[in-house]
Amino acid sequence: MPNHRLPEHELAPEVAHQLVRDELMLDGNARLNLATFVTTWMEPHAEMLLAECADKNMIDKDEYPRTAELEQRCVRMLADLWHAPHPRTAPGTSTAGSSEACMLAGLALKRRWAAQGRPGRPNIVMGGNVQICWEKFANYFEVEARLVPMSGERFHLDAEQALARVDENTIGVVAVLGSTFDGSYEPVADICAALDDLAAGGGPDVPVHVDGASGAMVAPFLDPDLVWDFRLPRVASINTSGHKYGLVYPGLGWVAWRDEAALPEELIYRVNYLGDEMATFTLNFSRAGAPVAAQYYQFLRLGRDGYTRVQRHCREVATKLALGLERLGPFRLLTRGDELPVFAATLQPDVTAYSVFDVSAGLREHGWQVPAYTFPADRTDLAVLRFVVRNGMTHSLADLLLDDLRRVLDRLGRQDRPQRDAAHDASFSHTGAPAR
Repeated sequence: MPNHRLPEHELAPEVAHQLVRDELMLDGNARLNLATFVTTWMEPHAEMLLAECADKNMIDKDEYPRTAELEQRCVRMLADLWHAPHPRTAPGTSTAGSSEACMLAGLALKRRWAAQGRPGRPNIVMGGNVQICWEKFANYFEVEARLVPMSGERFHLDAEQALARVDENTIGVVAVLGSTFDGSYEPVADICAALDDLAAGGGPDVPVHVDGASGAMVAPFLDPDLVWDFRLPRVASINTSGHKYGLVYPGLGWVAWRDEAALPEELIYRVNYLGDEMATFTLNFSRAGAPVAAQYYQFLRLGRDGYTRVQRHCREVATKLALGLERLGPFRLLTRGDELPVFAATLQPDVTAYSVFDVSAGLREHGWQVPAYTFPADRTDLAVLRFVVRNGMTHSLADLLLDDLRRVLDRLGRQDRPQRDAAHDASFSHTGAPAR
């Protein structure tokens, strides 16, 4: 197989296909991947639709007007799902993923702050558990990242810690609805209430962005009484990943603003492209329209009842799996999968024969991908396993996972000491942040 140079001659399509397919056989089984939040199963009808739309460029709105219309329908549906005051006119767009959506939301916050004419350096307040894209935003767009470190058993941002770091140069506070570290929701309403009190007392009027990469497609269906979205006037924008609990293959993100005032006009480009003027406010330009068509298919296919059924099943599997893990004895649960269908567990203090990294490696030998990693500052001493339950993970598969885990623990219990740590584990990054 060529590694470094383009081959000189052609191959028959059957030969090229087989060569690539054989190499990909060494990848892990996506259905057994409890590391990723990204959708790994869709219905055959959705896969057919993806193939039929793979050649459509999302940016060619004049050439593919119905694809553009499906995008706007999805935006309006999401704005309505998140209780925008006027969902039919709330601005929003599809993106290549949540990372691009977060960049756009951050840019809107920065421009709104800049319009106030403040002389200082802009900053953004967020918990140390945010996904790495927020640190990238701060770096790329020259905003000071005020990261709130973890402390004790507090693993994400809270109102008190956010308020302590806000000043007149804060462009916004990022609240995460579904931490990638442990699956927990941050207290969005409490954070907004604290900022409301600050503004009422003469302090700065700071907007909130909700990073709902996962939770914004879970909470509306399973936690309808939880107030975290545009029902809170201080929430200016929300993003989610269509390719996570939106149930679409990679890569698709969404971002919506509560109203037109929340998205500065100067960020919107009106381009004469291929015979028609179009408005665009994405960082990427050309990308496939297939994920957008697939998202509309899922909205049409499942509706609110269907999404509720799927997400409830995921939560039921997650909470059952967490309970089964706890009953094994060596683990202490940090979360239980009862917010996002995601939970994290660490080892009990008296377990000294092996590490969570040994457990992760042992499960990989059985085909399961369960990441082990350490938490960020100031809890880098805490190493955990994280389990992500997605559509396609059944109760039967969860039982098989627990059976394999028992076998792994029985073998590891005969060790004298741990064999692996964070420095040797492939799922550990230089930031300590797990992938989402």
